[in-house]
Amino acid sequence: MGDTAAYTGVTGIVYNPDIAGLYARINRFIEEMIASASSGVSLFSSFDQARLLSYTAAITTYQNWILAQPQLDLPKTHDKTYTLKAAPVVPDMENESVKDVLNLLESTRDELINSQSARLPSGLMSFDSTRLAALVAKIESFISSYVAKADPLDLPESSPQAAMTPPGPTGV
Repeated sequence: MGDTAAYTGVTGIVYNPDIAGLYARINRFIEEMIASASSGVSLFSSFDQARLLSYTAAITTYQNWILAQPQLDLPKTHDKTYTLKAAPVVPDMENESVKDVLNLLESTRDELINSQSARLPSGLMSFDSTRLAALVAKIESFISSYVAKADPLDLPESSPQAAMTPPGPTGV
């Protein structure tokens, strides 16, 4: 993961490579939103909104791919563990709407790695899939029902409230 974000020292394991894939993708999207230009101001830019919606679409596409695959019977390897890299720590930030989105992404990620599906050899149990879809839908609804109508806010007396969030890594 990028070298500018802070990470918790705790890593975990899951037994399901599909959950490990969702975990890695969601953490990457969290990193992107932390380093977004919108995180340091009250404006949730149309560019960052479009990026966020591409991330939620990617989660849904990955979920649909998982659901389209056959349930695997892996009696000899189903207890294989997948080590999860430490999750990015979401810093305090100026943009409350970006922070709300990050809270929802963290909930999505944490629900998945603590779900019963995390112990399957592959796939998603129906209620975990429903929970994932509902969280993604809530993020998308937040953008269309709140951010598109309420942002930006003119907050000259109370801004800035948080330090600038760091930019993404540079170079190779």
